[in-house]
Amino acid sequence: MEIASNTIIIATQNKGKLKEFQLAFSPLGKQVLSMADFPHIPDIEEDGETFAENALKKAKTMAEALSLPVLADDSGLCVERLGGAPGVYSARYAGDHGNDQANNAKLLAELAKLPQMDRGAGLPLEAGAPILSQAQFVCVLALFDPASGQALEIRGTADGYIINEARGTNGFGYDPLFYLPEFGRTMAELSPEEKQSISHRGDAIRQLRQQLR
Repeated sequence: MEIASNTIIIATQNKGKLKEFQLAFSPLGKQVLSMADFPHIPDIEEDGETFAENALKKAKTMAEALSLPVLADDSGLCVERLGGAPGVYSARYAGDHGNDQANNAKLLAELAKLPQMDRGAGLPLEAGAPILSQAQFVCVLALFDPASGQALEIRGTADGYIINEARGTNGFGYDPLFYLPEFGRTMAELSPEEKQSISHRGDAIRQLRQQLR
């Protein structure tokens, strides 16, 4: 495959992530390719202990296989009352990688074991559903250039709350449970443009664009 100079290669198989990268880079006239466009490259095991380790491994492995710069992200949900879990295990929290429904069900089951939160503890009152914990989405981007052996790492975050019921059909992963007080909606109830403006991945991509500029 001939790779044009205006092409960005993303080391991901996740269709939801791919759409968000395409939304971010298309206004710049960039074409975004993913691992689906390079079927000869095998799946990359995400066995790192941090988001940064996983992102760099994916970017470096694919970049060296293609001899081209590659961008990768590793991201997940860190829930305060679960000690930061599911964290790097977010995509496979329930055991089956990428099973959003099972992962959300396990998250709610784990939080249901804990005492109810005090509604007077500075929590938003307009959520429309019980709040189970504060939480943060984290995204680490790694851009690796095999020619120089150099890597650029960027971290983006989005803060919110986990509610006890799924709301919304946009997005993917834990988006239906992630409530954002500034919008009065979950991340899955936002339009793609709204989500891009405040999400952890949107935050990281904006930082990346600034550095590359």
